[in-house]
Amino acid sequence: MSAAMPYRERGTALVISLIMLVLITLLVMTALNLASSSFRSVSNTQFHDEAIAASNAAIQQVVGSPFTADPQPEQVRVDLNADGRPDYVVDIAEPQCIYAEAAGEAEASSLGLPPSMTVASNWNTVWDIDATVAPQSNSGEAAVRVRAGVRVLLTQAQRDTVCP
Repeated sequence: MSAAMPYRERGTALVISLIMLVLITLLVMTALNLASSSFRSVSNTQFHDEAIAASNAAIQQVVGSPFTADPQPEQVRVDLNADGRPDYVVDIAEPQCIYAEAAGEAEASSLGLPPSMTVASNWNTVWDIDATVAPQSNSGEAAVRVRAGVRVLLTQAQRDTVCP
């Protein structure tokens, strides 16, 4: 009599399930990599936009001060989220007077100005203000440089002092 051969398992189900497991693992790893790179991209954009906002706020602060009396470089600490701690340190280069011309004839509405503000002794000056935000250590913040121009009305004496 011949004995029947027992059924031999070949392990194809195991091999197929291992291949599927590897494919699913690769798919999950790719999805995580895409998500983290998207997060980094959005974070960098946010840091860049905040740095621009900080630079603009520092420029507004300088423009609101009598910066033409003695133009000097300065550091401005900016608190964007109003928590009492500065979020960015903005380096303002020395404001540069890049253009000056004698003020023209007075408009009818400005004839009532005091003698110290008459057009005969006034100059329209244009100033370049350069603000730079350097990234803070280990924070991932962006480095930004913002330049702004502003026109300032100066007297003859002021112009002679600060605007060659």
